[in-house]
Amino acid sequence: MKLNPVAQRFVLHWGKMGSKWGVNRTVAQTHALLYLAGKPLHAEEIVETLAVARSNVSNSLKELQSWNLIKVIHVLGDRRDHFETSTDVWELFKVVVRERKEREFDPTVAVLKECLASPDIDKEDSATRKRIKDTLVLMESLSSWGDEMLRLEPKTLMKIMKLGAKIQNLIRSK
Repeated sequence: MKLNPVAQRFVLHWGKMGSKWGVNRTVAQTHALLYLAGKPLHAEEIVETLAVARSNVSNSLKELQSWNLIKVIHVLGDRRDHFETSTDVWELFKVVVRERKEREFDPTVAVLKECLASPDIDKEDSATRKRIKDTLVLMESLSSWGDEMLRLEPKTLMKIMKLGAKIQNLIRSK
């Protein structure tokens, strides 16, 4: 598979951004390639297109599967595993938000709750206890709000985002 210039630029940029998001560059490039391809690809196609080592692609595919961003597809007459991702950008967004929340946000909320429930919390000064509690309240509120947003249809989410931008503009102008 040969990438046209715009697709190549997209894939390269996505890889660059992946490293800023805490994801290996090849993982991000592999996902971008599968997203743009819009059809299942086998590992060798990915290796050839991205010009990276087979082991790098194998590790990237495993990581993308662990994030629930890709799935294995079997093609009739071909023994190789093929991989595909959703071509719905909203669905991908929701998967990433859910996965990051589960991996990063939820454990932090759990630790904050443990800190506040600890018998040692009384050893902390009142300002420290208040900061931990305030952080928990904020994170639980964000978590609840995020869960509600993830339940909405993309069309509704877009309306909310546009409405939010209008409200911000209205508040700034006053």
